[in-house]
Amino acid sequence: MKKRLLFLIQILVILFAKAGLVTAEDQKMNIITTIFPIYDFARTVAGDHADVSMLLPPGAESHTYEPTPRDILKIQNADLFIYIGGESDMWVDQILSSLGDKKPRTLVLIHSVNALPEEVVPGMQAEEESPTSGEAEVVYDEHIWTSPLNAIKMVDAITVALSELDPAHAADFENNRAALDQKFQELDQTFRDIVKTAKRKTIIVGDRFPFRYLTEEYGLEYYAAFPGCSAEVEPSASTVAFLIEKVKAEKIPIVFYIEFSTHKIADAIADATGAKTMLLHSAHNVSQEDIDSGITYLNIMSENAEKLREALN
Repeated sequence: MKKRLLFLIQILVILFAKAGLVTAEDQKMNIITTIFPIYDFARTVAGDHADVSMLLPPGAESHTYEPTPRDILKIQNADLFIYIGGESDMWVDQILSSLGDKKPRTLVLIHSVNALPEEVVPGMQAEEESPTSGEAEVVYDEHIWTSPLNAIKMVDAITVALSELDPAHAADFENNRAALDQKFQELDQTFRDIVKTAKRKTIIVGDRFPFRYLTEEYGLEYYAAFPGCSAEVEPSASTVAFLIEKVKAEKIPIVFYIEFSTHKIADAIADATGAKTMLLHSAHNVSQEDIDSGITYLNIMSENAEKLREALN
């Protein structure tokens, strides 16, 4: 009897051990991202092998985002935390430093591309800089994802990180990466074809300008009210007048504004010139309705391509 009981206990121990192994093997990675493009890239590459979530609430503005205690806990419990690493992510370094040896593995995507300094073009209203001693620090434009070729580099970096964390599913990650990269290459070619055959090569954005990488990649000239990360909301009269004159002089048919904007500046320029206004979406975040509908970065940028086609012709 005792031998039989001992045998049953041994069997149960083995079964529970195997069950534990199955649970460990089947447990999904927990991936935390900051903004929509990263979230979309990571969830596409990871497929069913990870739970991917985004810290920035749908419809929120990334430049004024402040993490909650719940967000900090999510970061701490992540297997991988992915963020851009630009000016809007300065809060990240403070949080990671405060977590000490409890901080998760991180991936900083601005390191995966050739980052460009934020620039101020003629007519653009720059933010007032506080007096500093010595050389001014270079501020890099953080909107790296607005170039499809940069998006490919970001996806590749995410694939490497996921494969290192979960080598058992590396082949799946690689297949997802290859499929996504192919779509982005096709998107890149669409933009090139549009610009190549366009009547003009200039766009006007009556708003902040998060499209530096897009215009740089395809050789477009632009004029805008503010730099990409500007906290300003009211332009000077001279800025509005400059943009109005540009629209009139170059007979530009469309004035763009960006997502979650009041588009008051674009409306004012349109009223003065007869131009139309239109959304050019930077994809930094989307609405809850967009999330529910399953919108992707590719959807947004494909729509942007068609809007550019109209604006440039």
